[in-house]
Amino acid sequence: MNLTHHFLIAMPGLQNDVFRRSVVYVCEHSERGALGLVINKPSDINLKALFEKVELHLSRADLAHAPVFQGGPVQTERGFVLHEPVFADERHSDESVYASTLTIPGGLEMTTSKDVLEALATGAGPRKVLVSLGYSAWGEGQLESELAENSWLTVGADPAVIFDTPIAERYDRALRLLGLEAWTLSPDAGHA
Repeated sequence: MNLTHHFLIAMPGLQNDVFRRSVVYVCEHSERGALGLVINKPSDINLKALFEKVELHLSRADLAHAPVFQGGPVQTERGFVLHEPVFADERHSDESVYASTLTIPGGLEMTTSKDVLEALATGAGPRKVLVSLGYSAWGEGQLESELAENSWLTVGADPAVIFDTPIAERYDRALRLLGLEAWTLSPDAGHA
């Protein structure tokens, strides 16, 4: 099982404060574990304030009031930028232009180096971005165990849910990818 480029959708029984009603975009999943970003839990700071903290002036008005997300409980002081691919040249080489980027099979990239923020500050950089502080991580076998306990539903990711859907609608929109509505889910886990 490889859940890279999938959404994890929290089941109603998952009452952990960080993950309750969350949608996690899985950036990487292997036998060693998984790493993802919560895409529907905004923090109380926006991108303009974040850029000021790192001493950059954000010239992109379209991003100034966008929230910084709470990507998960791990390394909450570290920034992660989920974005559409940005290539070094028009021939679309497979190398990102940023220093520290994970290319996610399925079409997105996650960058942790400051150069993506510097590009955004000047008006360049990727057009569609989601910036988070912190990330979500599962050790070897941990995510599989949580799936077996019915803590999460999984579905292939749709970037439109991340970049084009209002934050308050992302949970329901991710569920609709499975043909489900939130009211149909039971908070009780069951096994046949």
